Amino acid sequence: MRTQRSTTPAALRVTAAAFGALMLTAAGAAAANAADPVGHGNDAVDVNVAISELTEPGVLAMSVAGDAVSLTEGTSADPLLREFTGTLPTVTVTDTRTAEEIPDGAAWYVLGSASQFTDDAGQAPISAGHLGWKPALIDGGDSGLVAEGGEVVTVVDDPTTPPTAPPNNVGLVDQELLAMAFDSEDVASEGSWTANANLFLRTPSTTAAGNYTSTLTLSLFE
Repeated sequence: MRTQRSTTPAALRVTAAAFGALMLTAAGAAAANAADPVGHGNDAVDVNVAISELTEPGVLAMSVAGDAVSLTEGTSADPLLREFTGTLPTVTVTDTRTAEEIPDGAAWYVLGSASQFTDDAGQAPISAGHLGWKPALIDGGDSGLVAEGGEVVTVVDDPTTPPTAPPNNVGLVDQELLAMAFDSEDVASEGSWTANANLFLRTPSTTAAGNYTSTLTLSLFE
């Protein structure tokens, strides 16, 4: 905040200068009877300052294009299940840092996890394990060093991962990978990247009717 300068000190200085001039005039008039006044030279001092351009360090940041998504019912391949789908709003990661500002070996990644679905009428909640996603890069840059996370299916699905990999039928209960950069320093020059995900909720056909809501939390780490 810029502090306003009071006019009072300036007014006092002017008054003091005027008083000094009167005193000097009076002293000069008294000395005129004895001798001519002796003149004195004036010296000037230049005051210099170099003000450099104000710069701020770059930042790594994330933004989401919306704060809500509504899932709509589609056709389920299993008559014992109901399926509801939607699209995660576009997630943008922006990096304005220079290479010198990024720690060696750093990598950024976006994780997502969901809370259970609760109903405003008090129906039994639906666990976040019933919500899955399939991430997709919209713009991953040209380096090839930014990638989307793997598909996470729900607890009522069979795993879609190879037998040698950990099963992915866990839902969005824990923090799951949406997108990541393998090396922050190598991709920083590209500036920004975008991704989204196909969301799907799969519930038993016996799930009580109601208006259910969950919170999907996205977090950027490095």
